[in-house]
Amino acid sequence: MPETGAVRQSLGVRAVVFDTDGVVTDSAPAHETAWREAFDACLVAAGRAPGFTPEDYRHWVDGRPRLDGAEAFLTGRGLFLPPGGRDDPPGTGTVAAVAARKEELFRQWLDRHRVAPWPGTVRLLRALGRQGVPCAAVSASRHATRALRSAGVLDLFAAVVDGAAARRLRLPGKPDPALFLEAVRRLGVPAREAAVVEDAAVGVEAGRRGGFALVVGVDRGGGPASRERLLRHGADRVVGDPGELLAASAPEEA
Repeated sequence: MPETGAVRQSLGVRAVVFDTDGVVTDSAPAHETAWREAFDACLVAAGRAPGFTPEDYRHWVDGRPRLDGAEAFLTGRGLFLPPGGRDDPPGTGTVAAVAARKEELFRQWLDRHRVAPWPGTVRLLRALGRQGVPCAAVSASRHATRALRSAGVLDLFAAVVDGAAARRLRLPGKPDPALFLEAVRRLGVPAREAAVVEDAAVGVEAGRRGGFALVVGVDRGGGPASRERLLRHGADRVVGDPGELLAASAPEEA
């Protein structure tokens, strides 16, 4: 694809904030698998049938901090576990223990695998970099910086606000816009002059609540219902891959 100097003008923004899992890195399936194992063990321990689904992942936990997502799913299934504490070992007896088990499983996956980046997103990041548009990566995961480094794309971001930073700064999770607002603060650009690129409905909602100039939803094959969910939560447009934004900004041939 030829150099497209019109990306910045097409988006109409001075900075772009990208969600990490599912937008920049292809690590969302690993997160989903880790949640499935942790939740199914909890369901079985409670005498329920296992059955954490991809729709459960998108609806209850995608984009949320671990404890928030764990509590939301378990409550939605009628399991009201005690919250527990941050030092709870991995297990099934408390919300914190279930979240710790998911954390353990995902960390084990990272130890064994190299994270793959999404090629279209990388092309967009490089085009924005050539045009002097700073980008930030945001994630509720404490392992986001490690995942970006594994994928070989960490140097494409001027700032990263991951779950570890959120915990240190006591930032609330999505759909609160605090993570995104901290990202643009680090980039030195107001939200009204920046864009958010996000694949989770709660993340799209966070971008809309934060007053961002443009909120782009990413639907990687979720179907019409997924696209409509993103639009309903506040996406200005929905693409199958962020790389499509390059094609949209390319000048028409004479």
